[in-house]
Amino acid sequence: MKNIRNFAIIAHVDHGKSTLADRLIELCGNISNREMKNQILDSMPLERERGITIKAQTVRLNYKAKDGNEYQLNIIDTPGHVDFSYEVSRSLIACESSLLIIDATQGVEAQTISNVYHAIEENHEIMPVLNKIDLPSAEPDKVIKELEEMIGIDGSNSIMVSAKRGIGINELLEKIVTDLPAPDGDPNAPLRALLIDSWYDVYLGIVILIRVKDGCISLGDDITMMSNNKKYIVDRLGIFNPKMEKCQTLYSGEIGFITAAIKDIEETAIGDTITHTKNPTLSPFPGFKSSNPVVFCGIFPKDETNFSEMKKSIAKLKLNDNSFHYEVEKSTALGTGFRCGFLGLLHMDIICERLRRESNIDLVATAPSVVYKVVMKDGKVIEIYNPSDLPDPSEIQHIEEPWIKGTVITSADYLGAIITLCEEKRGEHINLTYVNNQVMLEYNLPLNEIVFDFNDSVKSLSKGFASFNYELSDYRPGKLVKVSIIVHNNIVDGLSFITHYDKAPQQGRDVCSKLKDLIQRHQFKIAIQAAIGGKIIARETIAGFRKGVTDKLYGGDRTRKMKLLEKQKEGKKRMEGLGKVNIPQSAFLAVAQVNKK
Repeated sequence: MKNIRNFAIIAHVDHGKSTLADRLIELCGNISNREMKNQILDSMPLERERGITIKAQTVRLNYKAKDGNEYQLNIIDTPGHVDFSYEVSRSLIACESSLLIIDATQGVEAQTISNVYHAIEENHEIMPVLNKIDLPSAEPDKVIKELEEMIGIDGSNSIMVSAKRGIGINELLEKIVTDLPAPDGDPNAPLRALLIDSWYDVYLGIVILIRVKDGCISLGDDITMMSNNKKYIVDRLGIFNPKMEKCQTLYSGEIGFITAAIKDIEETAIGDTITHTKNPTLSPFPGFKSSNPVVFCGIFPKDETNFSEMKKSIAKLKLNDNSFHYEVEKSTALGTGFRCGFLGLLHMDIICERLRRESNIDLVATAPSVVYKVVMKDGKVIEIYNPSDLPDPSEIQHIEEPWIKGTVITSADYLGAIITLCEEKRGEHINLTYVNNQVMLEYNLPLNEIVFDFNDSVKSLSKGFASFNYELSDYRPGKLVKVSIIVHNNIVDGLSFITHYDKAPQQGRDVCSKLKDLIQRHQFKIAIQAAIGGKIIARETIAGFRKGVTDKLYGGDRTRKMKLLEKQKEGKKRMEGLGKVNIPQSAFLAVAQVNKK
């Protein structure tokens, strides 16, 4: 065990985590030059298309150090985006230390600080690594000062590297084996393994990623999941290097995968403890803290006959991503689907795209919303995930909305514009800290105001140099109302939204205006209205197609034309009563777009 090092690579978005992992894999000779490609651990097609890490990936490397010993390095490459912070926290529990990667041209950013705090909570040994030092704009001395003043970590021992060009990688590997701690654990104790992750493989079934803390696990062992007392026999066991490689046994301190003919997806709980059936451990792991989704939306199949297929696909996705939540929901306009919870808009976008690709089903996603708490006059508190579920206003005492504590790190040149943005979003100033020319700005903000496009606005105002991170703080009463969208005299629950009273009229007008452009013309007139209760606050009308029924007439009495026009009018009136308006998928996203103003 003294020659094992388990560590996670953590950083802000685009600071070079996956590229550094590539160089470590390349230098340790785990993969041939012919098979090597950029971001090799980003195996998901979506990750490669978007250039981001979505799932934490594990790889085992063998490194022969200068002292002559061979070391086993178990690396977990983690995502950098705030929406995938649950992946990071889960990975950190499986390790003893972290490589903190910082872009030497960008410096300390918001997610850098957030990830460091996660690592400190897990008592990690943190090794700072300054990446991209080969770039002309790199300022390592300035970044080291930020590291010490903003986070409080000694930056004097920081390793200088360029992951892209391979500079400093040998020195980094030596520092890993000399400075990072070996795993602790008792090789002779009963098996105690942590279930880090699980996913569905079309060939192998359910695959489980584990970290063996005490004892060992071998092929053919009888094992028990301690959370549900389910028993299995290990039929496959191995490691990632980064390809799957079979082995006979995983020992204390090692990270690897097992399969055990597990049929039910629900039986693999992330954070569970795996032990031997005949000689179980007496001290299971406490498990992972469950994630709380902050954004909800409805996902429905366009064709209701695909519901059962979609249900299977969502269950497989849930196995792969424990921060994703769902439950069955029925809508009068869209039929039967699911109310789904996510950690942010990017998380929502990735899940929807994976569902479309992996299940090959056409989906309709409603406008995203946050969770509100409704305090009734009888004292009962109800959580509202869907605006259409809001009770009668006469029975409500008040509505509470979620607030977050947000941190923006930016250059002092853009401070004024970002403060103005925070004030427009009903923000409350907390703190302002200067480090060199960098400013760390802290604000309390309503989640509903920032979840849609606040990060994009911050990037735009700062010309890409600012970063934003947030965490949920509490719920507060607000002057909130539900705006119902009525299309052709029918309330479309998928388009209704909850907003602040002062912003409701403008947002109602904006939604109606957008829907007017998005809904196609029909043979009859279509009224689009926004209403608070029984009060209409905005309206747009889509004119119907008009056939020239009098074009064929020439000369003659005027009453002939009037007779045809009256007949056409009666037909349109009858059509208006029976006609159905088709609302496109883009219309359901219009509500989200309105929140960007």
